[in-house]
Amino acid sequence: MLIKDTRRRGQIAALSIAAVVIIVGVPLWWRTTETYRAWLPVSQINALSNLQLQLSADVEVVFARGTVTPEQQKKVPVTQTWDEKHADTSLNYRYEVKYRTATVMEEDALNQPTAAAADLSLHTLSESWCGSLGVYVIPESSSLLPEDVDVYIGQRRTALLRIGSQVKVGRTLEQLLTHLKPRLKQVLQVMSFSRTDITAALSDRVRVSPGNQESIADSMRAFKSSPGYEITFSLLNPDPKSHRLHWDIEGGVETYIQPLLTKLAPLANFSIDSQILYYAMLGVNPRFDSSSSAYTLNADSLAHVINPVEARLGSNAASSNPVLNFLLYVPDAQHSPLHIHNYNKQEVPTNAFHSPRWGGIMIYNVDDLYGPEVTFPVDIDISMARVMGVFLAQLRLLLGVQSSTPPPGFMVAPCSSAGLADWELDRLMWSRSVENIATATTTITSLAQLLDQIGNIVINDNIAEQVSSAVTSLQLAVAELEAGNLGFALQYSKEAFSASERAFFDPSLLHLLYFPDDQKFAIYIPLFLPMCVPILLSLLKILTELRQRRRDKKAKNA
Repeated sequence: MLIKDTRRRGQIAALSIAAVVIIVGVPLWWRTTETYRAWLPVSQINALSNLQLQLSADVEVVFARGTVTPEQQKKVPVTQTWDEKHADTSLNYRYEVKYRTATVMEEDALNQPTAAAADLSLHTLSESWCGSLGVYVIPESSSLLPEDVDVYIGQRRTALLRIGSQVKVGRTLEQLLTHLKPRLKQVLQVMSFSRTDITAALSDRVRVSPGNQESIADSMRAFKSSPGYEITFSLLNPDPKSHRLHWDIEGGVETYIQPLLTKLAPLANFSIDSQILYYAMLGVNPRFDSSSSAYTLNADSLAHVINPVEARLGSNAASSNPVLNFLLYVPDAQHSPLHIHNYNKQEVPTNAFHSPRWGGIMIYNVDDLYGPEVTFPVDIDISMARVMGVFLAQLRLLLGVQSSTPPPGFMVAPCSSAGLADWELDRLMWSRSVENIATATTTITSLAQLLDQIGNIVINDNIAEQVSSAVTSLQLAVAELEAGNLGFALQYSKEAFSASERAFFDPSLLHLLYFPDDQKFAIYIPLFLPMCVPILLSLLKILTELRQRRRDKKAKNA
């Protein structure tokens, strides 16, 4: 009887232990060892691949006195919608064009002596918002434009379009608007979002037609969109024993560069630093040209200049923003003067060149400052107006401000002290918004595919929050682009870009990336196998005894 009770207690203990292991231990082990994966908006992410962008802009066409007949004026204001589709990028373009007549104050502004003065007066009357345009149609008798100019594009978001007197005679308003439409489209291609800029922004993601290859090649010099940029100005003095160089870099930046960066503040953050490097050589031996008694650098050798110089520049390891380098090189006395020659063996007027997505270098000759009885070292004050004019032009190119050739009959106002016209800023904002949306969409889609394919990657709540924020910002940016709100669209696209980059490069994604299931079994089997074997043997023995009892009962009943 005692042996039977002992055996029964052993069976109950084995069953209890097995029950605890199965009911409590296994779920607890599974829960504590599973990979945590927060919820992601997968359906919304998948919908991003079918995203259709539509760029919308508001255009106001204002007829000045003498450009429409009394019969035509009765039917004004009129609103039209122009829709276009770009085959290369599958983007939709929409212009909401509103026609009206000029007010009394606008007529006074159009009576200014020059087109630039009229542009300024019209700007003070009503400040236009980002992405919008105003085209003022003036009569042929107006003295604002020269005879060979039909369109004037100013510094703001305003253009002047001259119309011939024979155009309005004997025409209905609809015929007049149809006649103006081709010229208006040319104005929009210059001042608003252009196919060239948008295609260049998406050049890494779409197949470009052969006709646009040249424009895409020009756009490759510009830096890609980024939340911030580092700008470094470096003065290279290879021969300090001959030259004592003095440059007012702070004053030059404040006068020439800072106005441009202030205007570009909606696009990115900029930081500026400067340095002077002594005994820094170009790394290329110039050739002496006896015909001009000067040393020359050919266009083929310019590519070999950057690497030796770049090793001396240093880098800001604390920042991940792109760096724009601008170098001013003063040749030593033994290699002066030094001139850059283009591929046609002609001197470059600015004596400077730029490298795509890197920066620019200018050679500043000072040999004309030497007197007949020069005593070294020579004190040299560098002309910052001459230097910063070159660097400003290079900075515009590197930041993506494209200076395209206008159509015949167009006159574009020269750059103001800000270095950037309002409509040029709008064009850059259009392209940056589209580029940010495309980049964020690609990043989020790739991240979702990676997380779906590899189940061992941990998805923290922070990553899920960044992904959700990026998706929401993308949807808002697309909606604002479609509504024509360029400022809000750019802001949301920047937020989407930043959130997607933070989520994709989060270091926590790699913690369990190389920890597959077979390694888990290799770790846990030596731990749990010694404990599980006695429990399994006890359960097996209990089952065997139960079967034996059933057989004995059947034998007795038989």
